[in-house]
Amino acid sequence: MMRLPRWAKALLLAVVAAAGGSSCATNPVTGGKDFVLMSEAEERQLGAEYHKKILKEQDVFDDRALQAYVDRIGQRLARVSHRPKLDYQFTVLDDDSVNAFALPGGYIYISRGILAYFNSEAELAGVLGHEIGHVTARHSVRQYSTATATGILGSILLIESGAGQAAGDLFNVVHTAAMRGFGREHELESDRLGAEYLARAGYDSGEMLDVIGILKDQELYEIHRAKEEGREPRIYHGVFSTHPDNDARLQEVVRAARKYEVEDPRPNQREAYLELLDGVPFGPPASQGVVDDHQFLHDPLDVGVSAPKGWTIANRPDRVVFEAPEKGAGMIMTLEPAGPNDNPRKRLTDALGEIDDGERFSAGDHEGYTGILTGRTSAGAGRMRVALVIKGEQAWFFRGVAPDDKTFDALDDDFVAIAKSLHALTAAERERAQPLHIRIVRAQPGDTYASLAGDTPRLKDAEARTRLLNGDWPNGEPKPGQLVKVLRR
Repeated sequence: MMRLPRWAKALLLAVVAAAGGSSCATNPVTGGKDFVLMSEAEERQLGAEYHKKILKEQDVFDDRALQAYVDRIGQRLARVSHRPKLDYQFTVLDDDSVNAFALPGGYIYISRGILAYFNSEAELAGVLGHEIGHVTARHSVRQYSTATATGILGSILLIESGAGQAAGDLFNVVHTAAMRGFGREHELESDRLGAEYLARAGYDSGEMLDVIGILKDQELYEIHRAKEEGREPRIYHGVFSTHPDNDARLQEVVRAARKYEVEDPRPNQREAYLELLDGVPFGPPASQGVVDDHQFLHDPLDVGVSAPKGWTIANRPDRVVFEAPEKGAGMIMTLEPAGPNDNPRKRLTDALGEIDDGERFSAGDHEGYTGILTGRTSAGAGRMRVALVIKGEQAWFFRGVAPDDKTFDALDDDFVAIAKSLHALTAAERERAQPLHIRIVRAQPGDTYASLAGDTPRLKDAEARTRLLNGDWPNGEPKPGQLVKVLRR
């Protein structure tokens, strides 16, 4: 076991302490001293490296006009920020969640999903200003520096105890903080800076409160929907999404920004912004497929799979979950590449070993194999229904589990039926597989959100969702002549 002498440990601790003492930089926003372990050049380099990782993990939304528009608004705000000389990059991600985040060096990301809930250019500018505030106040850099110092100390202690090197992924530290928030004080500071940049760029800083109200409504609605659907809510991390719009501190920071306002603020550009949203997809991207009624439909992969009556389907980026009415029971479907000579039985047994009660079956025009995996599963029943269907270059894996043997026996026919239902899309299914899109219409006298929402495909809550998208949730109604967002295929 390797042990550091006391003098070596003391020396290393002294080095870390000295680094902390000599690594205090002037905060560009406050003018005070912050503990940081990197220069601005290193911050830029770090941001560039992380930017490449983000683009590998997430798709950029393929709409040049919208990308250019967001970048133009973002650059306008960045020029009046506390760090105008950074090379800011603004990217719209093809992500249906309600989110925006910033990484070191001026890399700012905003999801396609959050754009759907804004109703003016000024509201978009409010969120971009908030994220710019994270960059100008160096929140990511400070988080990174703290994690680095903690990692050094942890490595010393682990080496001394013979536990080996500390294994910390600092990218995950920074990325997690950016996605989930930097803590109440830093988020509130970004609210203040966002309102200030909004005013300095010529907007009415009071628009920040409109953004807060929109995101608060969306959060409350999403929490309600997630509870009904038995999943975790997906909400924006910013503090102003978790504060009511009458929060005293929040009101204070917005009022403080009024001293920067120009005499004749920019119009909020409501109609121009809404017209730009016309045709933007709503919900999961086409690359993830859609859930329509009791079916999972994927147009690019030309595949459909059906769930039994009473089951629900949860579409995740890396899997599809068929959830049984019985608690703790369901089937997971995943996709892997298939080779030209792949055989379903061999592929399944190579991956899992021998399985019981194996049998071949046909799924549409495609060959499949299924059986029961016994004694090597964490399922409560100790058994798992497994199946594999080969469709061209696609290998579709199915795994069905239940909490006990009795439930497993009752559901096993349904597990098999799900795997056997895999098929190529019909023309009608291909049409149903198209994602919803935002369409902009002008309200006529007598129109209500109920009439405008109509029978929107795949949305059980079409009327409420339409109100939410237009900033009129929970009880508002459109006014004649008002541009309104509706959802259509």
